[in-house]
Amino acid sequence: MTFEQAMGELETIVRKLETGQGALESSIQDYERGTLLKAHCQKKLMDAKMKVEKIVSTTDGKLSVAPFDAEK
Repeated sequence: MTFEQAMGELETIVRKLETGQGALESSIQDYERGTLLKAHCQKKLMDAKMKVEKIVSTTDGKLSVAPFDAEK
């Protein structure tokens, strides 16, 4: 599931829960699903951040930013 798909579903669940639509059991299931979607989105964001850059220390002690290489 893409980040955008997960966010869309999560937004739908939040709106539904905020309005109090649905039975208690359904709301509990929606809440559980929302929790999973939130964790999924957080992981996707962290993965994207790590792919974009990483901080490296050079031999002279200075810090720089380099592209992230997941295969290292």
